[in-house]
Amino acid sequence: MQNYDGFYSEQDFWSKIKTFALKMGEEILEKALWLYYVLQSPEVPVKIKALIYSALGYLIMPLDLIPDTIPVVGFSDDLIVLSSAVAASALYITPEIKQKTQDKMREWFG
Repeated sequence: MQNYDGFYSEQDFWSKIKTFALKMGEEILEKALWLYYVLQSPEVPVKIKALIYSALGYLIMPLDLIPDTIPVVGFSDDLIVLSSAVAASALYITPEIKQKTQDKMREWFG
């Protein structure tokens, strides 16, 4: 995953999320937001942050293994990559991060 960290930028992350939130589905969006908020935590080790940058960079990439524009399966590869990063950073996904994520999703979708 480290080859994708150069694709991450906060601006591109929010642009991708806003454009594809409904197509991504709740599970992918939730994982992406968890990872985004983990990046904001100063106590997270650099190694974990590098992994998260790579996972979010993969999500942002316009062309990946399975193009996001393909209905139903387009985000399945992104889900696998995000799930791996979530597993590696699980210790840093605090109740506060889960609440921020829930609040953001409620703000967008009601």
